[in-house]
Amino acid sequence: MTLHRLALNESPYPPLPSVREAMAHATAQANRYPEFLPDRLTELIADWCRVAPESVAVGSGSVGVALQLLHAVIKPGDAQAYAWRTFDAYPLLAGMAGAIPVPAPLLPDGRQDLPALARAIGDRTGVVVVCNPHNPTGTLVTATELAAFLARIPEHVIVVLDEAYIEFARHPELPDSRALLRAHPNLLVLRTFSKAYGLAALRIGYGLGHPALIARIRCQQLPYGINAVAAAAVEASLRAGDELRQRIDTVVAERERLSGELAQLGQHVTHSHANCLWLGTPNPLEDCAAALATAGIQARHYEGEGIRLTIGERAANNAALRALAPLGRRLKECVAR
Repeated sequence: MTLHRLALNESPYPPLPSVREAMAHATAQANRYPEFLPDRLTELIADWCRVAPESVAVGSGSVGVALQLLHAVIKPGDAQAYAWRTFDAYPLLAGMAGAIPVPAPLLPDGRQDLPALARAIGDRTGVVVVCNPHNPTGTLVTATELAAFLARIPEHVIVVLDEAYIEFARHPELPDSRALLRAHPNLLVLRTFSKAYGLAALRIGYGLGHPALIARIRCQQLPYGINAVAAAAVEASLRAGDELRQRIDTVVAERERLSGELAQLGQHVTHSHANCLWLGTPNPLEDCAAALATAGIQARHYEGEGIRLTIGERAANNAALRALAPLGRRLKECVAR
C-alpha cells in the first residue's frame, strides 16, 4: 500500500534542482561554521520583502522567531492569548517562556473569533496571536476584520500575525501586512520557508516588524543558529521565484478541486485559504479518520473537532477522495431523508 503523508501541511514537492545544487555545495563545506549571526540571509530576505534589514529577524522556522519574541517580551505572570484550536506550538511556546496561556474558542465555522480574542486581553497580556490563514481550519481574516482588531489592541501588547500559509491565499480582501507594519509598531508578522517553499526540514523562518521590536527579538538570536545548508537553500529559492509560484498555483488548484469534489459528495468542507482542507462536524469524523487510515493516508485528526487534510500531489488527493467518497454519499443520503 502506498503511504500518503497528508498530516503536517508539508509541500508535496522536493526542493527544486537548483536549490538541491546549492544545498550540495554548502554541504561540501560543512567543516566551516556558518555566519555568527545570519546577517547575509537577513539582508536577502529584507530585499525580497522590500523592507529595511533592521525590520527582519531570522530564526529556526517561524516558530523559532516566535520563541525569540516571547523570551524578549514576556515577564513572569504575563499572558499569551490565541484562538483555539490553532497551531499546536503556541501553547507549548507559552509554557517555555513562562507565559500564562489564554485560549479563545473558534467560531462554529472554524474562523477565529477576533472580538472574543480582543476581550481575552487583560492587564497582564504581553502577546496575542492571530494566524492568517488559520491553522488548522484554513479560514481567513480579511483586511477589514484585521484592521478593526488591531485598533482594539493596546499598544503595549505585541500582536503576532502568523502568515505561514499566506502564499496559498487568493482573496481580494487579503490584508496588506507591510502597510499594517507601518501603522502598528507592536505588530510582528511571521512567515516561513517550510510550507510554500518546501524547506520544512531546514527550519528557516523570519519575522517582519518595527526596528525597535526586531532589535529586542534579535537579542535572543542563537549564535551560529542558522546552518549554512538552510541559508543556501533559501537564497536559491529566492532566485527561483517563478518556478516556486507555479508549484504554489498547482497546490491551490488541487485544493479547490478536492474541496469541490468532496462537497459534491456531501462532505462538509470549510473554504480554505491554506494548503489544507478542514473537515468538521457534522461529518462522521471518526469514520472519516478510519477510512483515511485504512487507505494509507496520514491526516491530522483532532478528535471531536475535525480532520485537517494537507493538499498533496494529485495521486494522493485522489486517494483521499476515494477513501472519503462512500462516507460523503452516506452523509448526503442521511441529510436528504
